[in-house]
Amino acid sequence: MSHFWTVGVLRFVPSFFVIAVCVGIYSYPGGNIHDADQVGYSLTNNFLSDLGGYQSHSGDVNFIASFFFNVGMFLFAAVGIGFLYVPALFKEDRVNYRLALVGSALFFLGTGFFAGIGLTPYDLYLDLHVFFAINAFRFLVPASLLYFIVLLRSSVANRFALVTGVYLVGVMAYVVYQIIGGNPFDSAEEMVRQASIQKLIVIASVVSVFSLSFAFEHQSRLQTTY
Repeated sequence: MSHFWTVGVLRFVPSFFVIAVCVGIYSYPGGNIHDADQVGYSLTNNFLSDLGGYQSHSGDVNFIASFFFNVGMFLFAAVGIGFLYVPALFKEDRVNYRLALVGSALFFLGTGFFAGIGLTPYDLYLDLHVFFAINAFRFLVPASLLYFIVLLRSSVANRFALVTGVYLVGVMAYVVYQIIGGNPFDSAEEMVRQASIQKLIVIASVVSVFSLSFAFEHQSRLQTTY
């Protein structure tokens, strides 16, 4: 059961999300917040959340893209549940165990907010959608920091800590940009900038979670050996 949640789920959900986004991009009718006449989806002119709307910005029904994207986002709730099983892998070290407990609670909240994005399409529940989208990554900053420390103190290969450390720097920078950056509704240039940065941090998040699944698998084997 532990392997299913700490390894299987942490690999399946990011993989499914990538596939869901690709299907959504292919299926998206068109339009962005500044140009309703745009044809299809643009990696630089559309936010990922555009895939989850009941209607596209062009006014067309967006059923296929919204279904896959929102399901992909909601499944991150399972990742949060998976993290609740992780601290037991580090129970032989009291400090690591306690750090992992707090880190897992924060990951649970952050991924819960990702699931919230999938439950609140921007064109139906804008305020809630923005709330979940903005704050999800803010939980991941301390969560990633704590697991970075846990991995450094553990016996797993340092490359896993390196991936988490790089992600930590990236997500911190993204949160700062969220605070000091402009409003994408004010100009097309700011929209392009924010939409592009958003995709980079989402890719980094997917890679980070996928990498952690291998770190936890390694730790589980070490625990079994000892």
